[in-house]
Amino acid sequence: MFELKKLISTLIMPLPALLLLGLFGLCLLWFSQRKRLASFVIFVAFAGIFLTSFQPVASGLLRPLERQYTAFLPTEKPVDFVMVLGNSHVVDDAIPPTSELSRAALMRLAEGIRIHRMYPTSKLILSGYDHGYEVSHARMLARVAMALGVNKNSILLLETAKDTWEEAYQAASVVGSSNLVLVTSAAHMDRAVYEFQSAGLNPIPAPTNFMAQKQIKQPWIKYGPRAQYLEQFERYWHERLGQAWQRLRDFIAQPAN
Repeated sequence: MFELKKLISTLIMPLPALLLLGLFGLCLLWFSQRKRLASFVIFVAFAGIFLTSFQPVASGLLRPLERQYTAFLPTEKPVDFVMVLGNSHVVDDAIPPTSELSRAALMRLAEGIRIHRMYPTSKLILSGYDHGYEVSHARMLARVAMALGVNKNSILLLETAKDTWEEAYQAASVVGSSNLVLVTSAAHMDRAVYEFQSAGLNPIPAPTNFMAQKQIKQPWIKYGPRAQYLEQFERYWHERLGQAWQRLRDFIAQPAN
């Protein structure tokens, strides 16, 4: 089920979907007499790629999603656990450990370490499965954390969680009623908080990896299609799909009257 969900979500992401649409248009153009329809389909595909890589569109959609929670600030309440949600990694001995983590994973880890150092007695929970490699994502995060000075005894690993739902329920068995700071990408925080609250936890949000900005002064950056804005739109689309999946999953799980 997990693999099928990932495959379907990959195919309906903006770039693959628009490229498949463009390919369909070319097939119509080459192998049928429906030239007008083919031209329209190809135009829609190109227009879609342009709009999804256009800063006012991509950032305008993603920014409100990212800004639902403010950055973490120290509180007088004790913090017992700081949990960093997993993302992705590669295993390549020819590059430094920091480069083996994805950008999102590295930013999440850096924020988790920053907060952990504010509360030296807290435990740093790192999560994530192996993604097909011989080393789990949680263990890869731990390697980088220890290279950056975190004490091994302060780290707890959740090495089998494949998604946020599993991370939340595994964390609940560790954290119990203790105070937990939850670190993840800003766009993902709303979904993550929902899953953790469903698991019986009340985490303190600590969003990081903010991607969308409003004040971009250079017009050649703001109004020229760029891959970074396509990435922002894909992040927005991914999170909205995830929220739709949450609602569908909860609806299916409701007991019949």
